[in-house]
Amino acid sequence: MQKGDIVLITGGSSGVGLQLAKELTQKGCKVLICGRSIEKLLKAQKEIPELDIFQCDLSKIKDCNELCNQVIAKYPDLNILINNAAIVNKIDFRTDEFALPKAVEEFNINIMAPIRLIKALLPVIEKNKRPRIINISTGLIYAPREIYPFYNATKAALHSFTQVLRMQLNKSSPVKIIEVLLPVVDTPWHNGNPPKMAIPVDKAVSEMLSKLEKGQTEIRVGKVELLHWLSRIAPQFAIRMLNNATRHKQ
Repeated sequence: MQKGDIVLITGGSSGVGLQLAKELTQKGCKVLICGRSIEKLLKAQKEIPELDIFQCDLSKIKDCNELCNQVIAKYPDLNILINNAAIVNKIDFRTDEFALPKAVEEFNINIMAPIRLIKALLPVIEKNKRPRIINISTGLIYAPREIYPFYNATKAALHSFTQVLRMQLNKSSPVKIIEVLLPVVDTPWHNGNPPKMAIPVDKAVSEMLSKLEKGQTEIRVGKVELLHWLSRIAPQFAIRMLNNATRHKQ
């Protein structure tokens, strides 16, 4: 990404999204972020005054549509969408009486929102220079984490959708479809208690951007590359290893 690019980052008010906003702004990109909390958005804008912020609950179809309409009206030269926003519920599926509504919200934000945003924004993005759609997923598509009954599934769905979208658009569109598979990253997402194997957010984003510049379309950050190969050679061992590693806290 380079000076002059206009980038929309979902979930851009904290964690990986905010770090991306910082680094892309420093590169001369115009960065737009959206999020549910206006307080977090304003805090991010105070830290990075160049940001443009949009309050949006991506679990709601109406909010997704309104976000796209606002962005298209204000930034017709938008050329990059980064689907970064995600939520997770750590629950026991059998015993949690609210498992089903939690599943609906998680699927809406983690997979349906990216699909909706891509469908609405693709006609604008593909008309502009250096068009890209970047979906942020996780190494957990290779080895699911036991405490995430829905999150693993939503990201596996996003991974599969991204692959198909890439195949379809390669035939008829200039848009590059990119997936970034992140390891465990030390962000506020872990509520101050990240697994021992978590890597710093700046390190994760730096590696991501470096591989983007090299033209990679399926980017495995950190130890995700190792997990990928382990899952192919010894899938059950990969699952045990990951779950054992993420149980140990710092």
